[in-house]
Formats: sequence, structure tokens, C-alpha cells
Amino acid sequence: MDSEPSVLDYLKSRLSRKGQPFHLPELPWDAEQTPEPEGEEPPPELPPDEPRSEEKPQSPVPAGKLPWQGLAALVLALAAQTQLEPPDRNVPVAVVFYALAAGLMVWGYLAGRLRTAEPAPDAEQGINMQGTWWFLLPGAVLLVGAFISFFSNRFNFLNLFFFLTGGGLVWASLWERTPRRAGQVSRWKAVTRWLRRPRVRIELDGWQVGVALVFAVAIFYRFYHLAQTPGEMFSDHAEKLLDVNDVLNGQYAIFFERNTGREAFQFYLTALVVKVMGTGINFLNLKIGTALCGLFTLPYVYLLGKEMGSRWIGLAALLLAGIAYWPNVISRVALRFTLYPFFAAPVLYYLFRGLRRMRRNDFMWCGFWLGLGLHGYSPMRIVPFFIVLAVGLYLLHRAAQGKRWQTLAALGLVAVVALIVFLPLLSYVVGHMDMFGSRAFSRLGETERPLPGSPAGIFFSNLWKAMIMFFYSNGGIWVHSVVDRPALDVVSAALFFLGMVLLVVRYARRRDWADLLLLVSIPFLMLPSILSLAFPEENPSLNRTGAAMIPVFVTAGIGFESLFTSLWHSVRTRAGRLLVAAWVVVLAVWTMNQNYTLVFEKFHQQFMGGAWNTSEMGRVIRGFADSVGTPDTAYVVPFAHWVDTRLVGINAGYPTKDYALWPEDFEKTLSEPRTKLFIIKYDDSAALEKLKQMYPSGVLALHTNPLEGKNFWTYLVPGQPAGQ
Repeated sequence: MDSEPSVLDYLKSRLSRKGQPFHLPELPWDAEQTPEPEGEEPPPELPPDEPRSEEKPQSPVPAGKLPWQGLAALVLALAAQTQLEPPDRNVPVAVVFYALAAGLMVWGYLAGRLRTAEPAPDAEQGINMQGTWWFLLPGAVLLVGAFISFFSNRFNFLNLFFFLTGGGLVWASLWERTPRRAGQVSRWKAVTRWLRRPRVRIELDGWQVGVALVFAVAIFYRFYHLAQTPGEMFSDHAEKLLDVNDVLNGQYAIFFERNTGREAFQFYLTALVVKVMGTGINFLNLKIGTALCGLFTLPYVYLLGKEMGSRWIGLAALLLAGIAYWPNVISRVALRFTLYPFFAAPVLYYLFRGLRRMRRNDFMWCGFWLGLGLHGYSPMRIVPFFIVLAVGLYLLHRAAQGKRWQTLAALGLVAVVALIVFLPLLSYVVGHMDMFGSRAFSRLGETERPLPGSPAGIFFSNLWKAMIMFFYSNGGIWVHSVVDRPALDVVSAALFFLGMVLLVVRYARRRDWADLLLLVSIPFLMLPSILSLAFPEENPSLNRTGAAMIPVFVTAGIGFESLFTSLWHSVRTRAGRLLVAAWVVVLAVWTMNQNYTLVFEKFHQQFMGGAWNTSEMGRVIRGFADSVGTPDTAYVVPFAHWVDTRLVGINAGYPTKDYALWPEDFEKTLSEPRTKLFIIKYDDSAALEKLKQMYPSGVLALHTNPLEGKNFWTYLVPGQPAGQ
């Protein structure tokens, strides 16, 4: 007798239907657009502004013709990169292996054994600039009022009302509305229908599940041991948290002038995290904000990969960027470093997509993220110049024929929207250009020290060091990198190199502007580091090159996609495809393991060895204040190149208190009758002897730390009984 089909049988039948979605009952957020007969399922539809096919049809690699050139190139590239891993490097062997790998990739591509996903064709028509302009004039008037009101360097209700209302009116005027399709009702009517008969339907296919799993892996790498890695702050964190404290106390600055000046985005983001978490001003809240920014950079890395030709490119780029040590470290350091790629990623995506499809809304979003990004981290200031370069390169290609004026109009649209979003900071810049540009000019010019050589010589030296940092050395700054190692792991570096070779040879054959622009974007987005002419020792740096990781990982995704799809289509047997899948798993495990080691072992150990243990001192003071003493009778004796005493107060839970007490001020404590605690550097014998002479009844204790040089003394002075 036949048995009833089980749930497992049902799932197997669904999985066997390639390309068909899983139907999980009850989840469409969009209400029904047209009534459907009972029992019938409406055909799936793409969003109205998405094309039905994003990938250009390709000629598969003939079955049985194994792309051995690509396989050999990958093996050679991996071998080459292992020769560049510190501490024992063999540069000549690595150069030979990489050169052979490049030759094999070119051979395989020209011989037709390596396929590459090509982007969708460019739109034939230019951007449509027709629209409704009725709101432009009132919007502009309100924005002028906001600009004048922002001169105070403070956000307030009035200037925010002018700014948001005026910006909203201009946005509504410029936005390109999608014509409603036959039978489609308005959004408002759809919402009211859904409210009358609410239901929810989720549809997931195997690909979406795969993307979700890869994103979950990225979440793990971004948030695992976030409180412990890194485990200490340094002086820049004190400056940031003091600014956050200002925001929480109602000082809503547009540009924060403490510590040579900083843009505002991180401080408001961290203040929001503090409010949501309710845990006070501390290092972890700083890290949560920047880790979230690093995480939400990844969807645009995926989308840009898709825009370059294939969702496999996007998925590979998402995985490599999600687990990579470079973006993970600059997110965890909890400074503004990760804001550069966070804002540059959507700018690049909407720019590439806008130039390819010539849609007005893409350029508007590009301008929005550009303007918002200028409130983030100063290296973002190079991106407007990159957009001009991108449009210029596009205009030089055949794709721009017949739509050059529309392309220039699109550039103007980006500029207008970006200028509106940038308006509060622009108001500050008008009166304070010296403060706004001081940090950048101190690296580019001679405001802090003379250039150590000829500008041209330093520039080209910096350019070379930056371009080889992916394979050789990412610099010597211990706070945001593993010193003197490649910026990429072995697998990512090898795939990035092979992807670059493919882009070069494909551009030579096809002359697609996107291939050239992706390659050019890498050095251009690294210019904030390369242009450190006054301090060339700060180049390369993972923070000021951060946005370059976006095209770097997309290029690595192109290398992976070419090898994977070429192998997959060259074999037809189940055993052969299992071998291909096993090859992918081996590469994934290799790169995941190396990046885990780099972040959670090597970087963690290096960072903790370089940072002072202010959290330990903060715990000591907190324990003292909660037991025999008070927060006001604890002191840290400063010493040259030792702890930032403000950080001790932050770690103790008193973020506005600086615990510094210099030895010449010890006498000021004599009038204090309560119990006192002094923290002294382990080798500051002069301060310790002075305290012993002043307070002979004090109790001395050594606090040891497993890391060399991190011991410190505490000297506890009992309080005087009442009446003495």
C-alpha cells in the first residue's frame, strides 16, 4: 500500500524544481493589485523599475573542454601569494608565478575556455529630464533659509524644518515617477485593501537562501567577540566619546571642532545607539555603530557585483568582503574609518547603474549618498572628483553616443542633490574653511612639517606602495591593521589578481566603459592615503583607502565567477560537478580560516600589546568608588607616553572626568579627609616616593598584567576619622 507523502518528500519536490520559489504562506507586504480568481496563483512580477533580465546571455564553455588554463592560473596565483606572506617572503618567485598566471588567464580567455559574465547592454536612450518642477522654487527658498540658519553651527528645530521641507520639495520635483501599468492601483489604495484583508506571503528560492546564509556568515565575522576585539581604547576614542556626550547633552553641532575638527555622522549614530542600548557612553557603543555601518556596506557590494554582470560575482564579492580582515578591522576600531566605504558603496552602485541604464532616480540616489557621506569621514571628499572622472570616461566611449548632453545633465543632477544634502556642512565651511580642511591640508601640504622630498617623487612612491598593499604590505599602523602584511588574504589576493587580468583583457576586446572604470576606481579611491605627501610613512593605510575595498572585492568576485562558471559548464557529470563544488568549499574554508586568524588572533594580540590597559584601571577606580572611596578621590599620575587619563574615567563609568593629577599637584590632596587612591606607572619611582613621604600610612599594591610593560601601582591612603 502506498504511503502518504511526507513533508520531506514535499521539500524534495520543491528543491528539484530549479528556479521555482519556495512558497511560505501568508506574507506579501504589497496588497493585491488586481483581484485574482480563487485557487489561482498570480504570475510572479518584477518591481516596475527593474529589468526582467540583468545578465547578458553568454556562450557556455563547450562540454568536455576543461578550462585548464584557468585552473593552472589559480594554482600559480595562490602559490605566488603564499610566497608574499610574512615573515619569510620570496618576491622574485612570487613575481614569476603571478606573471605565468596572468599569461594563462589571457590564453584561456582568448581560446574561449574561460567565460566571463558580461553586464547588461547600455540603455539606448539618454536620461529623461521631463517632470514636474512646481515645487522647485518654494523648495529652493526654504533651502536658502536653512543655509543661513546653519551659520550657527547648530541644528535646531527651525533650520531642520527648512532643510527637510525644502529638500523634500526639491526631491519630489526631480523624482522620476514610474508610469502605472494596466490594472495596477495606487499605493494608497493597495495599502487600504491590505488593511481590510491583511495577509502575508513570503517567497524564497534557493538562491535567496544562499545569499542569506552568506550574509549570516558576515554577521558572525562582524560581531563575534566585538566587546573583546579590540579590547582597549586610545586617545581618539576619548575625543569621540566626549563629542557623543555633547550630543546627549543637547549640543547639536554640525561640525565638531574638538581635536582639529570632525564631521558629525558618527556622533549622532553613536548617540542613537546609546539611547537604544541604554548602557551609557562606552567603547562598545562606539563599536556597535561602526560595525553596523561595516555590515550594511555589504548589500551594495553584492548589488555592484550583480551590476558588473552576474549574481555569482555579487555573491562571491559579498562573501569575500564579509569575512575579510581589512573591512572587519576598520569597523571594529570604532572610529570613522568604516564610513568611507559605507557611503562610497551606494555611490558607486547607483553611479554604475545610472550610467548603464540612464535612469534619473539612480543619479538622485547617487547624489543623496554622496552628500550624506560628506558628513562622515574626510577621505570621502575625493569621491566627487571620482564621479566627474567616471562621467568623463563614460563620455569617451561608444556607449555615450547620442546621449552626451543627457549624461552631463545627469552629472548636474548628482551635484544638485549632493549639494542639498551637504548644505548644513557647506554653511559651516563658508566661514571656517581653515578648520574644515586642516586635517587634509596637514597631510597634503606643509602646514605641520616640510615635505621630506620632491612632491612628484613622494607621490609616485606612495602610489606604488598603495597599489602593492593588497599583495605585499598594508603599512605599519598597528591600531587598524596587522602590521606589514598584505591587505588581502591569500585566496582573495589571488582571485583579485586574476579578476584584474580578466578586466584588462576583456576591456581590450570589448571596450566596455564599466570594465575600465572599475579598474581606475581602485587607485583613485586610494588617493586620500596616496596624497599623504607630508607624512609618507602613513601610506598605505587601511582607513584612508577603505572605499577601494569595494571595487577590489568585486574584481575578486569577477575572477571567481569566471573560474567557477567555466568549470561548471565544462563538466556534465554529477561527479565532476561535485568536484567543482568541493573546490569552492576548500577555497571558502581556506579564506575564512585565515581571516579569522588575522582578526581574532594576530590583530587582537598586536593591538592589546600596543594599547594601554585603561579599562583595567577604570575597573580599579570603579571598585574603589563603590566600596571605600568616591569617584572624586581617585587619581591617575600622568607619565610621558602612558595612559590617556580621560579614558580611565570613561572606563570607570564617569565619562566627563579626567583623573589626571600631576606630582607637583599632590599637595592639593592634603586637605581631602576621605580615603584616596593613586594609580602610578610601574616605573615612576619619583612619584611613588613622593606619595610615600606625604602619606606614610598608605598601602602599596602592584597590579600585574600578562602583557609586558602594563603593570601599575595603586597607593591607597586611608581616610581621616571624623573630627580630626
